[in-house]
Amino acid sequence: MKMSLLEIVQDILNEMDSDIVNSISDTVESEQVAQIVKNCYFEIITKRNWPHLRKLFQLEHVNNLSKPNYLRLPSLIKEMEYFKYECQKSEDDKIELKTVTYKYPDEFLNIVSRRDSKDSKVTTVTDFSGTKILVLNDVAPTYWTSFDDEYVVTDSYNKAVDDTLQSSKSQCFGFILPTWEHIDTFVPDLPAEAFPALLAEAKSTAFVSVKQMVNQKVEQKANRQQRWLSRKAWSAEGGVRYPNYGRKGNR
Repeated sequence: MKMSLLEIVQDILNEMDSDIVNSISDTVESEQVAQIVKNCYFEIITKRNWPHLRKLFQLEHVNNLSKPNYLRLPSLIKEMEYFKYECQKSEDDKIELKTVTYKYPDEFLNIVSRRDSKDSKVTTVTDFSGTKILVLNDVAPTYWTSFDDEYVVTDSYNKAVDDTLQSSKSQCFGFILPTWEHIDTFVPDLPAEAFPALLAEAKSTAFVSVKQMVNQKVEQKANRQQRWLSRKAWSAEGGVRYPNYGRKGNR
């Protein structure tokens, strides 16, 4: 069963024989516990790629003519699995979506460095680091990489269609981190079956952090719940897989 932040805090305070509250802001202790719940929640969320956080999204426009082959990852993206971009030879041609294949930075640089900088179909783009990249300017992207986990860099763009890559022409799929609202009615974005693990972990942490003591039963329950989560097989897993660009998140 899912619980609101207030319900989780009340459950934990009751376990600790603390004062009853009607809001997470009622006492210093309830505020401390609410912060502990938030921290435990994000620790659980970031430990794995949760199927319910897998969503479609678009990359962000960089709006920089000197970086025509750059797009930016949205700030809450944990991992991008899949990237396609609209492919057309001119504005009047039929639009098709083309898979843009990931390459590790060294592989990507090996590909673009073979190009002739004097060729009219090649544009020299200077990365934020000052490194020059030889980019094709007459075709939609074929490969992509990221040097900093913020910008997606492609090996080409088609200047006959657009001066720079466009956010609206990207189609991506991956894991998006949820947001947090520090209010009584907020319900953490977890599957219902994972709430016992969140509650147990928060209780264990609260006993140590707030009460300065260890509750062996609560600690054992937290350990059991974490072991259960680590074994859980999700029925919704599967789909297209592309290597990530250096992130080591568990799939």
